[in-house]
Amino acid sequence: MLGLMQPHALMISSLLTHAARHHAAGEIVSRTHENTTHRYSWADAERRARRLVRVLQGLGVGEGDRVGTLAWNGYRHLEVYYAAPGMQAICHTINPRLHPDDIAYIITHAGDRVLFVDVSFAPLICAIAPKIRDTVQAVVMMCDAATMPEMTLAPGMALHSYDTLIDAAADDYAWPTFDERTASALCYTSGTTGRPKGVLYSHRSTTLHAYAIAMPDVLCLRATTRVLPVVPMFHVNAWGIPYAAALSGAGLVLPGRHLDGASMAKLLNDERVTFTCGVPTVWFGLLQHLRMSGERLHSVQRIMTGGSAAPPLLIEAFRDEYNVAVEHGWGMTELSPVGTYNAPKPAQAGLSPAEAVRHMLKQGRILPGLDMKIVDGAGRELPWDGVAFGDLKVRGPWVTCAYYGDEPGSALDAEGWFATGDVATIDPDGFMEITDRSKDVIKSGGEWISSITLENIAVSHPDVAEAAVIAVRHPKWDERPLLLVVPRPGHTVDPESVLRIYDGKVAKWWLPDLVLVVADLPHTATGKLLKTALRSHYGDIYANRTT
Repeated sequence: MLGLMQPHALMISSLLTHAARHHAAGEIVSRTHENTTHRYSWADAERRARRLVRVLQGLGVGEGDRVGTLAWNGYRHLEVYYAAPGMQAICHTINPRLHPDDIAYIITHAGDRVLFVDVSFAPLICAIAPKIRDTVQAVVMMCDAATMPEMTLAPGMALHSYDTLIDAAADDYAWPTFDERTASALCYTSGTTGRPKGVLYSHRSTTLHAYAIAMPDVLCLRATTRVLPVVPMFHVNAWGIPYAAALSGAGLVLPGRHLDGASMAKLLNDERVTFTCGVPTVWFGLLQHLRMSGERLHSVQRIMTGGSAAPPLLIEAFRDEYNVAVEHGWGMTELSPVGTYNAPKPAQAGLSPAEAVRHMLKQGRILPGLDMKIVDGAGRELPWDGVAFGDLKVRGPWVTCAYYGDEPGSALDAEGWFATGDVATIDPDGFMEITDRSKDVIKSGGEWISSITLENIAVSHPDVAEAAVIAVRHPKWDERPLLLVVPRPGHTVDPESVLRIYDGKVAKWWLPDLVLVVADLPHTATGKLLKTALRSHYGDIYANRTT
């Protein structure tokens, strides 16, 4: 027997129409490429999104067509987020930090019909235009006619001004209802081990993800929240915040391209932001600016950090110096992306400050709707004792089952689990902690060493700005850890003093055999350490060592 509930499909457009109807005056603030501030409401955004659908239709976009974006966080980008899926097309966000060859490959592989491009990426589009001419029919620059850049595209590729098209469009479009499993958005992985791979989200998965991350034990978004996603809208849908903000009616502050510490501090304070989220490198830049300038954060209460592990120094500094909580989350492109969040249970209420910081290093509890487990090399599930660690697997309604272009289910094991590529441990309260990527884990003499733990300790050294630990081939122990450190500006690093800070924190056999001081470290297009390049360069450094 079926239930007697109304069969309303989960539509992304319904998030926006809810915000426009019930939070009409809720504010959306954007820093533009002209370095001005644009303000409007959720009601304005919904009306302009409907006009953008008419624009897309006029450009020949239909159901299932891919609409690419190369853009920073801003109100025009937000309108594409809703207009494209709302008309049954697919919003394909493209990471402009990738190599131009990878960007051209992604656009071609996705089959993007139209590209929406921020002015700052005009030279990039001109450079790759000959490589994408077979699929892209039009490029829409996200600006008004007065600020259109001089551009030369491939023959047959039309060029338009976003504002000119919007101003001429009608707002008479009515959002349709269709199968909630319809594809809504497309994001590609950063491609650190080969060509980027596409993850294709649906209206159902995106809407469920928005509900989950808005919950109190996750981002805790409310109509009174003012949220600033530093994480780019071209990186896994800005962690779902453009959707969850509409769901809750929260004020949304979009920072544009200027993410340095001074710009962030000014925007956070000027716009009374209460919650913000991004990767640790952004928060280190903000922290450095606050310390040097003496500025305070007047309204920020919480910072979500993800993308890579946040060291204890970051958590302690914002808590003790600025009364701001730094909260860990974890996810990946394949998870829409948020999978866990470190919100406390009653057992954490009595933790000492030092214990609380140690606990906050964990990536957190699985979101309702998902499940996770850790397994050994033979696929046997391991206990949640906080000691055993193994390969992390997840499953749920916003976890991918295949990469774009592959057979459905091809990314899952026989029981429907997705292998994340992370090595993790889970404690008895269900808090998961990433100890490594499976490809980065160090296996020395048959035992595993966590590179993330070693890196977190290294960056607590007062002279160290950034650290990377990699597995290096060793003639006796198979692999041993190598530590590379970048000095803080104006500081000099003594390798022996770095090794001394490990005393009493890890087993002696975990200690790196060598500490190298380097000027900088390579990163991926999403800001993560590019350890493949480091292993390639330093892989033989221990070749002649015998102890």
